[in-house]
Amino acid sequence: MQDQKAAARLERYQKILCPDFPQFLKKYLGLKILARLKGIGLLCGTDWTPLFHNRFYYSRYDHSLNCALIVWNWTRDKKKTLAALFHDVSTPAFSHVIDFKNGDALTQESTEDKNAAMILADKDLAAALAQDGLSASDVCDYHKFSICDNEVPQLSADRLEYMFPSGEALEGWFSLRAVKRFYGDLFVAKDENGNDEFSFKTKKIALDYFRRILKIGYFLQRNKDKIAMELMARVVDAAIKCGALREEELWQLSEREIIGRWDTLLREAEGEKENRLQAHNHAAAQSVGERKTKEGPQADEAAAFLVSEKSSAMPKTNGQPKSDEARRDFLRLYKTYRSMKKVRGSSIPLDGYFCVKLAVKRRWINPLVAQTKESPRTNEAAALGIASNSAAPFGQETVTDASQKVRRVCDVFPRAAKERDRFLAYNDTPYACVRLAEAQKPPL
Repeated sequence: MQDQKAAARLERYQKILCPDFPQFLKKYLGLKILARLKGIGLLCGTDWTPLFHNRFYYSRYDHSLNCALIVWNWTRDKKKTLAALFHDVSTPAFSHVIDFKNGDALTQESTEDKNAAMILADKDLAAALAQDGLSASDVCDYHKFSICDNEVPQLSADRLEYMFPSGEALEGWFSLRAVKRFYGDLFVAKDENGNDEFSFKTKKIALDYFRRILKIGYFLQRNKDKIAMELMARVVDAAIKCGALREEELWQLSEREIIGRWDTLLREAEGEKENRLQAHNHAAAQSVGERKTKEGPQADEAAAFLVSEKSSAMPKTNGQPKSDEARRDFLRLYKTYRSMKKVRGSSIPLDGYFCVKLAVKRRWINPLVAQTKESPRTNEAAALGIASNSAAPFGQETVTDASQKVRRVCDVFPRAAKERDRFLAYNDTPYACVRLAEAQKPPL
């Protein structure tokens, strides 16, 4: 039932983004290079920890397709639309978590390096592109199309789409009604450098959008999100070191498949621990019984060596194979990730906790907004090269010389500039900490 509701919501959302689905896209949707993204969540692994309560699952495939729908709706350009569709094909399992693993928490772009190479090497994609008179080189770099991608804090199709489902899944900030309101107020303007960029027509709506995006920005700056990202990055690293995952499998398996494998390893380890405890206690009980028979009541002290899960009488790890230690480290981190429910802020690292201190990318948008009183419209059919008797795309509006007709929200509203400055200066407590799960004991 939940999956049906999510599918229905997704369909309604897509109708807002692009009422007329472009038929030429259908031949691309089953390609392995794109379909793989169905198993990768947009929200960077947080679907797999009870620390988060995401309202629905949203995949990188969904994000990619919906970026393409936005671009098609506003441009009717196949090259730009397909560049948007394939802009995330190099995304590994757990998405930006792997950027954290690579030490790239500030830009979160390290995994993009493979994107162009994957597109250029895919023969099935090349064959499909040929049907549209295009080549892989035409669509392998979406960064060159400003409507698809631009720098923070500008508004592009990628950033627009990313924030809608992220905000709604995390905290309910972008209902479909809200999406329709914001999306319907957009038009394509020229930014300060003469590049195409989305702009709002209405100042009130633009300010509302700016503030909702700041809410998401704060959420992603807080310790809760930082520790979820960094801990999963450490889990992945530990899994690779102990053989629970091969690095290339990040691009071969779905998150569900990886989590399923790790859950199995954790259950097996817990079962092994319980079996060892039972066997040890049984042997110890027999020994105590024999000593009682031989030595009398004074042997009762031997019962103290019956162990429980919290006993310090378990042997230490000295002398154990390194692979066993690596496996125990992985299982402890993974169990922590799968069970953590509360984050503790601290000015110093805490004993018995996994603690992280790092700066991460600040996500925010300072959108353009029109400065004219009436809605900025031109002959959109002519602007697109569409026959005048053809229906223009939904909301398809452009402004000539828009650099003189649009301004940034923070330049229009002094209070927005103050809110921006507070956000850019914001920092959570120096350390984010979660209590580590109990360490797995070495074999007896």
